[in-house]
Amino acid sequence: MARNILILGASYGSLLATKLLMAGHNVTLVCRKNTAELINREGTEVRIKLRDEPTHRSIFSRTLPGTLDATPPHEVDLSRYDLVGLAMQEPQYTNHTIRVLMIKIAEAKLPCLSIMNMPPLPYLKRIPALANMDLEEAYTNPRVWERFTPGLVTLCSPDPQAFRPPEEGANVLHVGLPTNFKAAIFEDEKHNALLRELERDIDAVTLDGQDVPVKLKVFDSLFVPLAKWSMLLTGNYRCITPSDPQSIRNAVHGDLARSQSIYDHVDAVARRLGADPKDQVPFEKYAKAAESLLKPSSAARAVASGAPFIERVDLLVKLISHQLGMPSPEIDRTVEIVDQKLNEKIVVSGSGPQ
Repeated sequence: MARNILILGASYGSLLATKLLMAGHNVTLVCRKNTAELINREGTEVRIKLRDEPTHRSIFSRTLPGTLDATPPHEVDLSRYDLVGLAMQEPQYTNHTIRVLMIKIAEAKLPCLSIMNMPPLPYLKRIPALANMDLEEAYTNPRVWERFTPGLVTLCSPDPQAFRPPEEGANVLHVGLPTNFKAAIFEDEKHNALLRELERDIDAVTLDGQDVPVKLKVFDSLFVPLAKWSMLLTGNYRCITPSDPQSIRNAVHGDLARSQSIYDHVDAVARRLGADPKDQVPFEKYAKAAESLLKPSSAARAVASGAPFIERVDLLVKLISHQLGMPSPEIDRTVEIVDQKLNEKIVVSGSGPQ
């Protein structure tokens, strides 16, 4: 049976959308009006490399079994949808029309699957050790999340690496690292049945008889998606330096021993919260994957281009580690550098009378 999925965010969201469309499900992407018009006119193109092939394949939404459409936030009819995917960067949820839509989604009691790096606050409230921690400082506008029922929000570790080629249209996405989305379960078994149905359907997809990477994998543990935190703190946020951004590979491999110490510390924080070691990804596996990540992280590119806000998983992990009595000077230093670079942008953009 074809499911109808609403995904907020047409950039990274188009990767999950493409996998759902290939499996015969229908997707609506929520995005800016101009982007929605482009997608409705031309569809999307996701470039992905199949196993053992030397070049990327272009997968066009218009040739797939499922139906894709796109819409600006104020035109969404929530009665159509079985599931909501949250694929925007966390600061984007402060936009007025997105906030209004989020209120409607919360009131509609629709299950929400986040593929954000920054975990939605309601998800964190499902973890007993975090439920009463003071973590709102890490969020651009924590009030966006206050109406959501925690059990209706789950988190998917956004391990696949993808970017919009700057010379291409807003409907094109290039997948650099085609790993899997690893989702934790919801509280309600009815919603988990839907997740597992999508997992099976995506897993069965082939292209010219070949398996297509980037699966949806569903796990019983709430801590599996938190394995991404070690990667983000070791690589992505350390791409932000006091000067120019560096690649993820250089951030990780420039000083491998230091990188492993950061990675191990964040893993230890997750275990203190309740994670099992089997929920986590070994450092060696991550370091191997980082060898092919030759660009700065999206967070570093955003800071370099003047963004006043980015997702602050670095600050979130710092707040958690301090409240657990497990501070890390390395993590504190990373947060200090990110704060400094963001403050530079604020000072420049608001530098007094012209």
